[in-house]
Amino acid sequence: MTSLASAGGPASTGGWGERVLRAMAWLPAQRCLPAARGWRSRADCKFCFLRRFSIQPAQQRKIPNRYLGQPSPFTHPHLLKPGEVTPGLSQVEYALRRHKLMSSIQKEAKDWGGESNVVWYDYARPVHPQLHSEYLQPLTEMKTGSKNRIRGFCHLVQNLRLIKSSAEIERMKVVGRVTSQAFTETMFASKSPVDEAFLYAKFEFECRARGADILAYPPVVAGGNRSNTLHYVKNNQLIKDGEMVLLDGGCESSCYVSDITRTWPINGRFTGPQAELYQAVLEVQKSCLSLCSPGVSLENIYNLMLSLTGQKLRELGVLRRSIDENHFFKAVRKYCPHHVGHYLGMDVHDTPSMSRSLPLQPGMVITIEPGIYIPEDDLAAPKRFRGIGIRIEDDVVVTEDTPLILSADCPKEIYHIEQICGHSL
Repeated sequence: MTSLASAGGPASTGGWGERVLRAMAWLPAQRCLPAARGWRSRADCKFCFLRRFSIQPAQQRKIPNRYLGQPSPFTHPHLLKPGEVTPGLSQVEYALRRHKLMSSIQKEAKDWGGESNVVWYDYARPVHPQLHSEYLQPLTEMKTGSKNRIRGFCHLVQNLRLIKSSAEIERMKVVGRVTSQAFTETMFASKSPVDEAFLYAKFEFECRARGADILAYPPVVAGGNRSNTLHYVKNNQLIKDGEMVLLDGGCESSCYVSDITRTWPINGRFTGPQAELYQAVLEVQKSCLSLCSPGVSLENIYNLMLSLTGQKLRELGVLRRSIDENHFFKAVRKYCPHHVGHYLGMDVHDTPSMSRSLPLQPGMVITIEPGIYIPEDDLAAPKRFRGIGIRIEDDVVVTEDTPLILSADCPKEIYHIEQICGHSL
């Protein structure tokens, strides 16, 4: 079997730097974080003035030859726990992955038959343009007339990546907790007026200060009416007193990412219309979260989101109660023009070739992110709501029982947000 694939490469994140090929990173590999630099005293040092206590040189241990060249718990105890091959992933975890791959060979294997063998190559997304044009494209064209089949590797690997192992979920718990804490600190630092760039910098600093490798994608920091632009990333305008800010951000740690959104008033107090609209979105989100269970699909949750959002918009007077059912969902999509969520993992929009119609299974990680957006020039909407855009997004692990919210530490209740922004902790 020939494997020439860019399988599971990063989903589009607006040109957010060069990212490692996710499929290759997911498959068993000897990947380890860079070793941290530490201060080492001289071997004959008896006392260290910086530490204020005596140091007795320990007897040097001989490192077994098998450990040379590869970080191990023996040589890098600050990075690897006993039994781990890479941070957070044990030898047992890698053995289970290999067993899972091997057990599928009997079903997926193709008999060798000369020119009829399968070439695994992600033709639609070449790994290297020059390699593709000079070698691989002529090969595939030459084989077009034969019985040879070219199959993409991407879909198979993404199907494996869709359900996370316990070790992967532990990694995602860490990155979810880090991002939640960064959001809390960013809310605490909010004041009016404030520049979007300041909140951007504050959020990134708090993520990195807690151990994040990088931001997962360019965050959206949109104040006032700019929150109605879904992918606003300029993040360079002044947020005025009385306006809200929508921050959609996440970070990456140990190759796994988070994706959280919160909306809050920059001065620490919701106005009446802001609170009405915010509470409506929050109630829709809680209903959607309760539906994150095995057997339900993201499409099912999306349909629920549209229905509940439409009911809330009717109650608030944004949609007419007399609107007929044929035009109801079209009208709702005007104020919430995006899906309810996506898969999450090594990429923000993880495993993008996997359908949202798939029934959820334990171990899948998804986002739930309903929103309502009312531009200031929408004369059909009540004046008090114009210029307000709200989205609330959480990261969720599907389990056999209650969904596990990875971003549970990130405040989203009106009372908690006002406490934090008002510095009343």
